[in-house]
Formats: sequence, C-alpha cells, structure tokens
Amino acid sequence: MLKIGITGGIGSGKSIVSNIFKSIGIPVFDADQAAKNIMNEDANVKNKLIKAFGSEVFVDGKLNRQYLANIVFTDTYALEKLNAIVHPATIKAGLQWAEKQNSPYILREAALLFEAGSAADLDFIIGVYAPQHIRIQRVMKRDGTSRQEVLNRMSKQIDEEIKMKLCDFVIINDGQKELIPQVIDLHKIFLEKAKAK
Repeated sequence: MLKIGITGGIGSGKSIVSNIFKSIGIPVFDADQAAKNIMNEDANVKNKLIKAFGSEVFVDGKLNRQYLANIVFTDTYALEKLNAIVHPATIKAGLQWAEKQNSPYILREAALLFEAGSAADLDFIIGVYAPQHIRIQRVMKRDGTSRQEVLNRMSKQIDEEIKMKLCDFVIINDGQKELIPQVIDLHKIFLEKAKAK
C-alpha cells in the first residue's frame, strides 16, 4: 500500500482536495483533526499541556484553543514545546490508522508534514498551492481572524514556495484551475504506482 502525504500552507485548500480523494474511495487521515482530538482526549497529552502551558489551557475539560493559539503563534519556543508534545502522539495515531486500511494507497493530510518530521515514511507528497493573497482572504473569512493573525500563523510554517519544491506533485487551487481533473490525474498515477510496488 502506498502512503501519500498531502500538505499545503494555511488556507491552501488541502482539506477540499482531501475530500475529493475521499469521494473516490481513498482513505484520508486528517492529522490536524487527529491532533485536536488527541489534545482533548489523551490523558497523557492533556497532563503535558497543563504542565507546559498552565491549567487555563483547558476549560471544563475541553482545550481552550484561543488561549493556546495566543501563546504559540507569538512565541516560537512555545510552539516548539507544543509540537514536541502533540506531534509524536499524532504520528503514532496515523501509523495505527494506516495498519487498518485496505486500499491501493492512503493519504495523510497535514499542514506541518515537513515541520513535524512525519514525511519520512511517505512514498510521495502532494502539495496544494494557492497564492498568498488568496490564502489570507480564505483564512480571514473562515476563522474570522485579522490579516495580521493569519500572517503570524503563516510565519510559523515553511515558506510556501519552498514547501512546494519539496513535494513530488503539486495541485493548483487558485480558483481558476479546476481541482477534480487534477485529483483524477493523480489518482490514476497512484493506482499505477501501487500496482508496480
């Protein structure tokens, strides 16, 4: 079974692309969603988060995402500390999930695929690319955040141009080029490569 990563900067539309793959029957592990679940449900991770960021990191047993975001998106050391707690548990969850799948190939969707060090065991990586001004608009609209907050988050990710050069395939999501034909083309490539493996 081929393991394929899918990544892209915030607002690039990687979840939309993942959903198209899902609609044609390809299993997708959403690492970002898994990380959120782990932070809310894994007792060991919760204890580490409280130790690192204080008891305010949880309100009524649920992760206080705004409180945590305010800390980690303005402090690089705090972000590294958060990643050191959450990434290993998320990578482990992804590997356990992959063992249960039965498909020619699977996708692992993650914003921080390279940054988290979880790209090493993948056969191929798809990058989802959108120009920065489009990404900023999308995130501001989606999250109700300011332009500056979006730029702060972007500054914590690998530069988009560099990230796309690290990928084996790139899907353009600029509102001009249609996504479905691009996904179908890659689907055919991956089915061939899975047969040859």
